[in-house]
Amino acid sequence: MSTNSGDQQAVAPVGLDLVAPELYAPMLRRLALAASGIGIGAALLAATVVTWPFAVAIGLVVGAPTVLYAVALRRRRMWLAGTMIHARRLFGERQVEMSAATGVEVLVFPARLSRIALRVTAGEDSQLIPLAMYTDAGSGRELHLLGLRRLADALAASQLAAAVAVSAMLSHQLRAEARDAGLEERPLYRAVQLARSKDMVSPIVLTDAEVAALG
Repeated sequence: MSTNSGDQQAVAPVGLDLVAPELYAPMLRRLALAASGIGIGAALLAATVVTWPFAVAIGLVVGAPTVLYAVALRRRRMWLAGTMIHARRLFGERQVEMSAATGVEVLVFPARLSRIALRVTAGEDSQLIPLAMYTDAGSGRELHLLGLRRLADALAASQLAAAVAVSAMLSHQLRAEARDAGLEERPLYRAVQLARSKDMVSPIVLTDAEVAALG
């Protein structure tokens, strides 16, 4: 029984969302309701000067894009099951098998709010996985420990040298977080600093040597 339980835990899906969708769901709900109200108001106002079909069309043009945007964000989810990445969007779901990866890259988007992400490519499919984001002031948010651990394990199963290097970097990040190390000792933050020092237009793809040095 204990073995089966351990196996189930090993393959249990783990979320890879940098910000848990549950945190911003209430805000998106209010945004959708507000946009719907504005659209209805615009339709009623337009109905005083044009026919109802045109008024309804105007209301949809005003309110529908924001409502669809809010619905799309609420549906977005990303999780890892075993070595398979699942990314759900407004329509459909993308799946990328990490053990069959043909490309693994670390990307940095330097800005006032800098982002660092992992791009995994398997054949024609590619998926960006957010790892962390940091402000100029030195604050930020990092992917939770379980997500980092499972990503590191899945990358280690790949035959790519780049994947193994990223796995080592994420493992180093885990150890730094476990001992509550400062940002300067965390590979993800140092990767952002490295990208900022290049003074280049984002996104910046770190070389294999740079990733290995961070780990």
